[in-house]
Amino acid sequence: MAADLRSIFRKTWRTIASIEAGVVLLILVVILSAVGTIVLQRPVTRPEEMQSAYSPQVLRILDSAGLTDVFHSWWFLALVFLVSLSILAASINRLPNRWRYFSHPYKFPDESFRHTLHPQKWLDLANKEGNGESSEESCLAAAERALQSRGYNPERVARQNQLGIFAEQHRISEWAVFIVHASLLLIFFGTIVDGLWGWRGTINLDEGQSSNVVALPDGSTRTLPFSIRCDAAGLENYPDGTPKKWWSKLAVVRGGQEVQKKEIVVNDPLLYSGVRFYQSTYGTNGRVEKLTLAAVPVSDQSRQGTAAKQEIGLGLNDVASLDSDTVVRFAEFIPDYTVRDGRVVSKSNELRNPAARLVVTSKKAGKDFEVWVTKMGEAADTSKVPWKFRVTEVKVGSFTGLEVSHEPGQWGVWSGVVLLGIGLAFVFYLVHRQIWIVPVRDARTGKLSLWIGGRANRNRVGFEERFNDLVSAIEEQLKPMARSVPHGATRFTH
Repeated sequence: MAADLRSIFRKTWRTIASIEAGVVLLILVVILSAVGTIVLQRPVTRPEEMQSAYSPQVLRILDSAGLTDVFHSWWFLALVFLVSLSILAASINRLPNRWRYFSHPYKFPDESFRHTLHPQKWLDLANKEGNGESSEESCLAAAERALQSRGYNPERVARQNQLGIFAEQHRISEWAVFIVHASLLLIFFGTIVDGLWGWRGTINLDEGQSSNVVALPDGSTRTLPFSIRCDAAGLENYPDGTPKKWWSKLAVVRGGQEVQKKEIVVNDPLLYSGVRFYQSTYGTNGRVEKLTLAAVPVSDQSRQGTAAKQEIGLGLNDVASLDSDTVVRFAEFIPDYTVRDGRVVSKSNELRNPAARLVVTSKKAGKDFEVWVTKMGEAADTSKVPWKFRVTEVKVGSFTGLEVSHEPGQWGVWSGVVLLGIGLAFVFYLVHRQIWIVPVRDARTGKLSLWIGGRANRNRVGFEERFNDLVSAIEEQLKPMARSVPHGATRFTH
């Protein structure tokens, strides 16, 4: 039984650690991440935008499948975990061999290795000194000078009474794949942490209002250990009237004390205690702050140019005296009025068609008159009212919409992004190049040849150009003591 379990474990481990499984899982993560950027996500998207973008049936399907909150769905986090496990297993499987290769490089090539290596070149040398040992020493010295001129640090290697040279560059690049793997693991770890313990919600604040309650997408709320206050909010437009930027001046209040203040705009959030406050929306809240009216007594209407016109400013439920007999009270405000079934109602909170309900009290008549007033004038028959009114200016309150997020895994994500950049720099800009040089003397003829071989872990075409340049440099160094072989005598082995 134990043997069967070990066999199942080994097979499962090999499958998870295989390149094929890792690639398939990674492709699935990329596809689903793309879906998360195409489908509108909660709570970043306002409910009314979601409802206008999708029909109720489609929205129900998207919500039930988790496609409107992809990066917090259980199936996306499970897939990210499987990808992470596959990357970790592949790294563990390859680490021992890579460490042996890194810590104990192959420095002296045997005959079978020299036969198969590409690229390589043989240089046949004429021994003019008559002494084989000094000739081999001269060849190695010449090769060392050529290697040093090309940025290598050559090392003499001896094996079985035979000398050779080993040189390399950028051995550290052999770890590039593990650096990339580690960066992906950090990114996925941060994603899983955010998905399990992170949250997103919204707070809408009027100017001067503070709150510590965040509305979450599922309809629940989360209470913060501090409050966020909106001191001011505004909108800047381009000359053509299109929005340029929304801004909010926020203050963090903890224990009754202001601990942090910042003016935020889109993509420049306020961060406090691991919670980010992003500028999401801005608009009017439909509540009037000040209403300015032009008031003219009815008795003066016929006297053109001499009417006792008054400008009065009122807040909601404020009362102003028009004359010794008449007072007016600002009773109700409708930012976008329309008439339905004989009643004045608001179509929206936008300041499009404002209307104000005034209560005019006449002591002489001993009664109150109700008047609806717009910028165009009075909206109903008010012939019995002693004053005529017209709205000249309306100042309404505004609100700022904040997207609130707590993402405890972001340190892992951003650390992984930085490490990924380092790993990719290793991949694209550092190539592990190895050079072997061995003087070989023919046992029958005593003829001396210099074998030169090289290998690179990437960009082999570019390495061949460097290799040929190195061979030319060695030939230049050998000219004082040897001749290059005529055409047909110098051998390339591919």
